[in-house]
Amino acid sequence: MKKLILPTLLFLMALSACNTNADKNTYALIETDHGNIKVLLYDDTPLHKENFIKLANEKFFDGLLFHRIIKNFMMQGGDPDSREATPNRSFGGGGPGYQVPAEFGHLHYKGALAAARNGNPERKSSGSQFYIVHGRPVQDAELNTQENRFNFKYNEAQRAKYAEVGGTPGLDMDYTVFGEVVEGLEVVDKICGLPKNRSLGDRPIEDVAMKISIIK
Repeated sequence: MKKLILPTLLFLMALSACNTNADKNTYALIETDHGNIKVLLYDDTPLHKENFIKLANEKFFDGLLFHRIIKNFMMQGGDPDSREATPNRSFGGGGPGYQVPAEFGHLHYKGALAAARNGNPERKSSGSQFYIVHGRPVQDAELNTQENRFNFKYNEAQRAKYAEVGGTPGLDMDYTVFGEVVEGLEVVDKICGLPKNRSLGDRPIEDVAMKISIIK
């Protein structure tokens, strides 16, 4: 019996080490009929992260639509008015009745998860509407224009990433990015390329509903 003690202790130590190295990030799974998108929620945008988790856990997003898609730009959803939507109607003005203070810092690379908003001086975010960046290739000249607009500087790593993966830098420092796609970028490509009705605010002709759950 005593001979079993050392192997057992070694096993427990190894198990403890595995637990210590476990992924402590928080993810959200966005399910659609076109495939699933897994997003990482950033810890350094806590107001947006906790709000997104709260709404997802309350099943707020389930059944809502991605009501606006623009290829090479983004796909937007989270408007509660889109639940059980009727045809020939555009969306984009609904929300949970509150806004979230801006938390700028992250950039709009392809796959960025960001909060939509209506115009307001503080650039507060919509309480529920969000978008995922589809984006396009980005040239240095576009980044230079954005620097002059908001009086900040992209570093070399940021410029290199925009050149490599693309994005929509024209939204930087104007909308809060609070996460990023880690799996399912091909689903973003597919949804952004769907046929749409421009007269209805770029609403997909065939509804794209979502279901969102949190993965710890």
